[in-house]
Amino acid sequence: MNVLRLHSSYDLRLHAEPEPLPGPGESLLRVTAIGVCGSDLHWYQHAGIGDAQLVQPLVLGHEFAALVEDKASPWYGQRVAVDPAVPCLACEFCLEGYPNLCRALRFAGHGQDDGALRQFIAWPSRCLHPLPEALSDLDGALLEPLGVALHALDLGCLQPGMSVGVFGCGPIGLLIVQLARLSGATQIIATDLFPHRLEAARSFGATAVFQVTEGWDNAEVWAATNGRGVAVAFEVAGENQAVETAIAAARPGGDVVLVGIPSTDWTAFTASIARRKGLTLKFSRRMKFTYPRAIQLAVRGLVDVRSLVTHRFPLSQADQAFQVALARQGLKVIIEP
Repeated sequence: MNVLRLHSSYDLRLHAEPEPLPGPGESLLRVTAIGVCGSDLHWYQHAGIGDAQLVQPLVLGHEFAALVEDKASPWYGQRVAVDPAVPCLACEFCLEGYPNLCRALRFAGHGQDDGALRQFIAWPSRCLHPLPEALSDLDGALLEPLGVALHALDLGCLQPGMSVGVFGCGPIGLLIVQLARLSGATQIIATDLFPHRLEAARSFGATAVFQVTEGWDNAEVWAATNGRGVAVAFEVAGENQAVETAIAAARPGGDVVLVGIPSTDWTAFTASIARRKGLTLKFSRRMKFTYPRAIQLAVRGLVDVRSLVTHRFPLSQADQAFQVALARQGLKVIIEP
């Protein structure tokens, strides 16, 4: 089978390798669609992400859909969305309902756990979620970022009638915009560097959008809230400038949810502003128990994942796919083995 491995920064190589053999509790899957995520781009650019560094050639890819090829599986022939996280389910964090914080967590395409940028993968059967006929394989790959957006929204404790800020309008930010609208937010302010992302944010329900440019000072966002600030601010860019904007835009006593992953593994902001406002800062770590909810939202058309896909590439053109994603062209890039 064809397998794409990252050997070092910007060094993706296609290999011919044997098909994997499923272990106990695993199913053999034929991968059908993989989304290129911002965290994949961190690995691609820096050969690591945060404190996790490349120690051996790694198969990236954690947003994916597949077809169950294992005849021994009860889901043989079923199209599935695949949860890339494999918690132990036995530690105190798993037992307390925080599998996303499991210290023994395995995650596809991270550390030493190979991901989905290949034709076949063996993955735990408990991580498979059958796709309804109404959802395509592309939709299935987008359920992972939708799950991340759902978890972030849960952390924000959003209530109908609240005002919201979304600072960073990549695919996850755009999904948060949709979820905020669905949750009854009456004001949704969005910022980004790229005009096409802001156009998408407006089409998905943002009530005011602002392009971040050189010398951006956050005054426009504060003015858009009539000097009141937003109740919940979501930072989804992984940039300190977006963190500063989220904190500046939050009202006194408000919540700031940090979803983005910084490339340098540190986050900085003006402490006096956050302290004097008495803000609550929350860090969002992937997701937990969100796939069933994500599937229902997509099936019922309450959240639009399909229109986020703007580019599709075969595995043989993965370098081009990563370059397009790195240049932030379009919205979501999909690779189809």
